[in-house]
Amino acid sequence: MFHLLRYPLIAAILLLTGSMTASAQMNMEEHDRKPYYFGITLAVNQSNFKLSHSDLFLKGDSIMVAEPLKTIGFNLGLLANLRLNHRFDLRVNPQLVFANKNLFYKENYPERDTEKKIESILLTFPFQFKFKSDRINNMRVYTIAGLKFDYDLSSNARARRAEDLVKIGKMDYGYEIGAGFEFYMPSFIFTPEFKISNGIGNVHVKDPNLRYSNVIDQLKSRTIVFSIHLQG
Repeated sequence: MFHLLRYPLIAAILLLTGSMTASAQMNMEEHDRKPYYFGITLAVNQSNFKLSHSDLFLKGDSIMVAEPLKTIGFNLGLLANLRLNHRFDLRVNPQLVFANKNLFYKENYPERDTEKKIESILLTFPFQFKFKSDRINNMRVYTIAGLKFDYDLSSNARARRAEDLVKIGKMDYGYEIGAGFEFYMPSFIFTPEFKISNGIGNVHVKDPNLRYSNVIDQLKSRTIVFSIHLQG
């Protein structure tokens, strides 16, 4: 998805940059002096797991392949930005994330390919420090880095039925890094942003009675996010 979008996104950013740097009028000059401001977030994500195999997978011959698949989802969120000084802001960006992190299996007995769909509806709470460049007319560049906490509303960790489940825990935590552009319009700030959001904890809930689960040792979330923030 990002491979296909990169050229129109680059073209749009270059056009916006060119039009704004060419303009003699500075939009929203008072905004840089605000102690805080708010916004909304619309985003698409590409999610998958980083998978570590268990000893049972290495010793067995029933399941020959167990690997993660990349899938596309979307995010909706709010944004609150606190100005610390000329260069640094503190940002909170809670979001509702709809994502699938599917797993692919190749089996010997019986011989078949199987895909396990692991649907997630996450409440994510990122806390980020934002480092800003100087404003060039109506545009600036920034980078972000911070920590996040995730709570999965659709977790199946307590499910007891179905022998083909892969159980996932409710809570996760991790780190985020990224960069973006702020384009100052007459009445709002248009902000495209790209970030990597990776979990640190193991979200796999081990169950030796589940054949698709017992070949896995650890599952860690991996997400790439392209966001559009609209800030006032």
